[in-house]
Amino acid sequence: MGATEVYTDGACLGNPGPGGWAWAVPGGRFASGAAAATTNQRMEIHAALEAVQSLAGPLVVVSDSTYVVNCFRDRWWEGWLARGWTTSAKKPVANRDLWEPLITAVRAEPGRVTFRWVKGHSDNPSNDLVDRLAVEAARSQAGRHGDGPPASLGPPDTPGAGAGAGADPRLPAGRLLAVIGLKPPELGGYGPNATADAVRAKLAELLAAKQQVDTDLVVLTGLGLGAEQLAAEAAAAAGVPYVAVLPYPDPDSLWPAPSRQAFRALVAGATATVVLQASAPATKALAGAALRRRDAWLASHAAEAVAVWDGTDPVVGRAVRALQDTLGDAEVWVLTPPAG
Repeated sequence: MGATEVYTDGACLGNPGPGGWAWAVPGGRFASGAAAATTNQRMEIHAALEAVQSLAGPLVVVSDSTYVVNCFRDRWWEGWLARGWTTSAKKPVANRDLWEPLITAVRAEPGRVTFRWVKGHSDNPSNDLVDRLAVEAARSQAGRHGDGPPASLGPPDTPGAGAGAGADPRLPAGRLLAVIGLKPPELGGYGPNATADAVRAKLAELLAAKQQVDTDLVVLTGLGLGAEQLAAEAAAAAGVPYVAVLPYPDPDSLWPAPSRQAFRALVAGATATVVLQASAPATKALAGAALRRRDAWLASHAAEAVAVWDGTDPVVGRAVRALQDTLGDAEVWVLTPPAG
């Protein structure tokens, strides 16, 4: 007898916010559940855990979460256990309370459970089913279950418009593409230089090519020094509108005068400006938290992303993995800057 396929998915209406999880066997059993204040990653793990604990026999867990699939495909868990549930950066593993029982269940019967990635929002009927069940659970804060396909379903999650919550009214309509990446020290320095020029040109070429396919393309950029400002400049050069997504008012307040002038010019050239926090943070730690919330907002509203990354910078690497988890590997393009 072959393995049973079970599709899993998670949804979250905020970061953190009300969330939902779901699993379903194509044409067979299904279940969903809710959490009042959670994250998308927790709901993805929760869905896989519920499926593995609920279903007997050989299983293929099919998920659009690289966070879940890669943990087992790349055997992240082996390092976590060897280091006593710490990461390679010597930090506690996030979501251990869900990872630990899932990993224990998978290890209990070697070979019983395997994992496979599927692209989200790609017209896969079973992936769409669990997506709708998870979003429904997040919105209603109530789960349900059954022995056959559900008779009714809520609306699906909407890529590029948050976790099913609808587009931010401050955003223009269109195909939203977020750009993140390296800071000036990794791009040749703070002044004009050949590396930055090359990255700007590559970004402009990429955006122009994408606009040929998606004529309503809109770039989302935080306008931070480095790749984010190069993205705005490249968008302007390619004739692609861009939106400035600021973590709080006046993030340039401590920058040197020339940098502030350049920032203000880019803000003035934006199609729209979205400020995510009403007041500036009082401490460096709060500023870092605001930037992380900004990154999560970009991931939840974009349909695809470009990351300017050298493959080594750990901060950008974490952001890339978060985008891949939200959007899928195929929707995250990595642009490598030329060696300086």
